[in-house]
Amino acid sequence: MNDTITGRVQEAVGSLAGDTKVQMEEIARQAAGAAEDAYGQVRDRARDVAGAVSKSVERQPIVALLVAGAVGCMLGLLLSRRRRPPQGP
Repeated sequence: MNDTITGRVQEAVGSLAGDTKVQMEEIARQAAGAAEDAYGQVRDRARDVAGAVSKSVERQPIVALLVAGAVGCMLGLLLSRRRRPPQGP
């Protein structure tokens, strides 16, 4: 977030001075700050989802095994169909 604010300030200074290089550097810095913020949000959300899945597996282990088995079977079927050569007449 600090990079985003710094980037905006320096972009304004660059536009006043007419320095295109400074403007481009600050736009890049703003983009980097926004990407860093987005990464942090995604990381936090993934951690929350992993915790929820873990709790669900602890509460219902049999259901979790059945779901994992079904997903494995489906992936196996999908992948085996791709590897088979087409059969002609």
